[in-house]
Amino acid sequence: MRDKIEKVVNEKIKPNLMLHGGDIELVDVNEKDGVVMVRLTGACAHCPMAQATSAGFVEKTIKENIPEVKVVKMV
Repeated sequence: MRDKIEKVVNEKIKPNLMLHGGDIELVDVNEKDGVVMVRLTGACAHCPMAQATSAGFVEKTIKENIPEVKVVKMV
């Protein structure tokens, strides 16, 4: 599952965040519980819209592409 998540992050999420000077790092994947931990970096790390970005874009994109993922947490 980690490989599938990395592919989604690298191909669908990173390019969008990089357009705004940000980036994302895949921190951990708990396959048993379906929990993914990511960290926003660059301009996204301290952006006031980071919470909306994480819930509205990052989590939605990962869950839509990998149904086994139950929760995406920002760390």
